[in-house]
Amino acid sequence: MTDAPLLNLSGSPHARGLLHGHALAGRLHGFLEDSLARLGHLTDRPAVLDALRPDIAAHRAVTARALPDLAAEIDGLAEGAGLERDAAWLLQLRRELIGYSRATAGDCTTYASVGGGQPVLAQTVDLNGDLDDQIAVLSVSGPRHRSLVLSFAGLLGYLGVNDAGIAVGINLVLGGDWRPGVPPYLAIRHVLDTADTVEQAVETIRGLPLASSRAFMICGVDRTVCVEATVARRRVLDGDALVHTNHFLNAELAEQDEINVFAKNSSKRRRRTVLDAGIPEAGDTERHHRLLATPPILVPDNGDIRRERTVAAVILRPDLGEMRLWPGDPSTVPQQLHVLPQKAGPG
Repeated sequence: MTDAPLLNLSGSPHARGLLHGHALAGRLHGFLEDSLARLGHLTDRPAVLDALRPDIAAHRAVTARALPDLAAEIDGLAEGAGLERDAAWLLQLRRELIGYSRATAGDCTTYASVGGGQPVLAQTVDLNGDLDDQIAVLSVSGPRHRSLVLSFAGLLGYLGVNDAGIAVGINLVLGGDWRPGVPPYLAIRHVLDTADTVEQAVETIRGLPLASSRAFMICGVDRTVCVEATVARRRVLDGDALVHTNHFLNAELAEQDEINVFAKNSSKRRRRTVLDAGIPEAGDTERHHRLLATPPILVPDNGDIRRERTVAAVILRPDLGEMRLWPGDPSTVPQQLHVLPQKAGPG
């Protein structure tokens, strides 16, 4: 069974980082010692921290200006885990430091619906690097909201749900020029920390200097949107039910799509599978799980660490503050249920 610990992070940004780093110190050291957070297994270039320091510094400079609280939290992570600061920042930037991988074969299937007044966002998490041994759930007391955040290997964010009724999921899309900036996973964490509404979440993503392209699925209690983003452009898809995989759906951005033909065929097939099946009702956990745990939505392990495979699946309920998580191959591992504490009422 995959170990996916729940970490309770509270206090100042630095204090949250200290707690996170201390709790996972042994795991993070082992991960970094495995060919520098497995980067050496995923590229044809030697993975040497000294060679990456200029790129890390460039990303850190932009992120620290845009999101100073999260920059302080990363520095706290380094101190708590006994890591070099650059190593803690590398953990936030693995995808950006690898850069475009046009060999991507599968990288998350995400859908959301607010049908019947019961909102739900669900997705697979398809990553290379065999990261299912690096999963943790962060229960974060942020500056404005409490949130449940899925994390991999010291990441401050990946996807999650907050106590304002906002859930955020993510897909990789390839387009535009990547450059030093805020990694999208930290953008999601910032949204969960601060956004009261879907509209605020969208405006937050519009305003951040992103480092790379992604699609952000945002589900509130009565509205769902998907923000397709390159570094330079943001386009919003709106609807009561949305399905996104790894190709751009906005016509303008589709002209810049760098996804390879085999990956695009996979992306279209996975999206079509969800559309044909229909998004299950929010409370039908069994049907959601069956959809997420069955190929082609499930991308199986073929034994190649460079190939993306499904390393987790989640169902998020923004109305209930709930995360159902399968940490690993969702067809074989048991479910974990995490629920945000209810906000205290007035008086």
